[in-house]
Amino acid sequence: MPAISSSAPGKIILCGEHAVVYGQPAIALPISDVQTRCVILAKPNAITRQVLVKDHAFGLDTDLSSLKPEHPIRKTIESVLTELSIDHLPACEVQIHSTIPHSGGLGSSASIAVALTRATANFLGHPLEDIIVNKIAFEIEKLHHRTPSGIDNSVIAYAKPVFYMKDTPIELLKLDHPMVLLIADSGIKGSTAKAVDLVRKRWKSSPIEFEGYFVEIGGIALKIKRLLQTGDLEEIGELLTNNHQLLKEIGVSLPELDHLVDVAIRSGAYGAKLSGGGMGGNVVALVPPDTAAQIRSNLLRSGAAHVLVARISPPARR
Repeated sequence: MPAISSSAPGKIILCGEHAVVYGQPAIALPISDVQTRCVILAKPNAITRQVLVKDHAFGLDTDLSSLKPEHPIRKTIESVLTELSIDHLPACEVQIHSTIPHSGGLGSSASIAVALTRATANFLGHPLEDIIVNKIAFEIEKLHHRTPSGIDNSVIAYAKPVFYMKDTPIELLKLDHPMVLLIADSGIKGSTAKAVDLVRKRWKSSPIEFEGYFVEIGGIALKIKRLLQTGDLEEIGELLTNNHQLLKEIGVSLPELDHLVDVAIRSGAYGAKLSGGGMGGNVVALVPPDTAAQIRSNLLRSGAAHVLVARISPPARR
């Protein structure tokens, strides 16, 4: 039996993080410049039902049965088996390769869940629809982040820009104009779960104030949704910067993130903001294509650990 493989992109939240947990809209984009690839190799001569797991990013090399029941990899595979009403995997080796930085706000956990779900289902000869892949990945995200919004698994499962509101149907967005984003890693590991818990505590202590912040952030997402169709990048950039100021107000930015935002804007970016949970992680800057290289260089000189250039292109016209 040939090796079965499946890939899934990373993601970036363009706007709406944190507020999305409280029912406001958010927009996320798939980032194919980084991705997870899962490969499953049949091992017909191995011990019956033995499933070896090798996750190169985490240095994991073990038997599936030795993982704790709630380990995300084991839980993902078992969720697929449950979905397909199959009681076990044939003997095989599961390999996970990822170029997505862990805890960097680029959706590494959701990307692994999506790639592994698809590879497992395909290996068993029963490919799953996107809606089922997304459902399984969302359950796995709960293991990582406790109360995830659902946006990461959605944009990665569908591999298309999404306009997302909790408990409403996913809206896939069609971009009509190309965009160039710089994703600058602050070098500080963030924790989405900790950031979400912090915001929840502050919201409980000042509900009226924080509801106001969430509504403003949601309003920005609605405006950007419309502007993505017109390609008004300058106005989108201004709104992204406004979004960052609101994220500062709710307490999830850091001086290092603020500095990178300022450097990007002073260097000619249309706008910039932290992306994801905050308290570390990435800054995303919307930039003119012809100055992307210079702005990237300035960000690196100003403390960014890495800067990824992501080019978001509209679908090819037929």
